[in-house]
Amino acid sequence: MKNFLSAVCVGVFCLANAHSAGAVAPKLLGEYDDWVAYYYQDSAGITCYMASTPKKDEGKYTKRGDIYTVITHRPADKSFDVININAGYTYKPESKVVVKIGSKTFDKLFTSGDKAWATSDKTDKDIVEAMKRGSRMIVHGTSSKGTTTKDTYSLAGFSQAYKAISNKCKKK
Repeated sequence: MKNFLSAVCVGVFCLANAHSAGAVAPKLLGEYDDWVAYYYQDSAGITCYMASTPKKDEGKYTKRGDIYTVITHRPADKSFDVININAGYTYKPESKVVVKIGSKTFDKLFTSGDKAWATSDKTDKDIVEAMKRGSRMIVHGTSSKGTTTKDTYSLAGFSQAYKAISNKCKKK
């Protein structure tokens, strides 16, 4: 899982910085159970992020791409706790993505292509707080072909990885 996650994190970095000439490679902050933390610095400033892949992915699909969740801090933009869920398929337009962590359910996410994002900073922060306290996160989605999926993430190591990116990016 770590090799795949490292490739995902580098891939996320490359996608996020495709527009930057002379972009630098991300540096590993650490591996924390099921989460990996990175940072990089470019002309826009420092960016810190952490990522994980699901322990279990369910659905009646024949082919699915990379599945992962990323939490990002960009202090120069005053942007913290931004959650991005990559489904490994194109979401059905205007479909709901539902995240369950313990007894909490979050359904204020929007989709764009193969990604889901929270609709507000408050929702991002609420999800992150639940992730810190939870032991697993379940993400339900629907593909453009109508296939429903259920991805189960372990939250082991989440708090330590979150602390690492928050310290590096000086999040208060």
